[in-house]
Amino acid sequence: MKLEPILRGLPLAVLVASLISVPILVFEPQGLPRMRALEHELSGVREENAELKRKINGLRAEVKELQEDPTAVERISREQLGLVRKSEVVFQFDRRP
Repeated sequence: MKLEPILRGLPLAVLVASLISVPILVFEPQGLPRMRALEHELSGVREENAELKRKINGLRAEVKELQEDPTAVERISREQLGLVRKSEVVFQFDRRP
């Protein structure tokens, strides 16, 4: 049995098998479409992380301000809790048109 004809045809067989199998593997649902979907999801997660980092930095700045500035504590107390000093008079108006 001579191996020369088989060995000469082997590279051609590998090339044909590659030309058939690679597009199938790339375009199947777990191939290129899945990769693009994951890249899109990754982009969304990165944007969400950036937004959360901005919020964290804002909260850190607010905490620092509250620790160092007594007027900031008073402002927050008035705005968020509705607190007033004993010497102040509060007027409430209806918001009906």
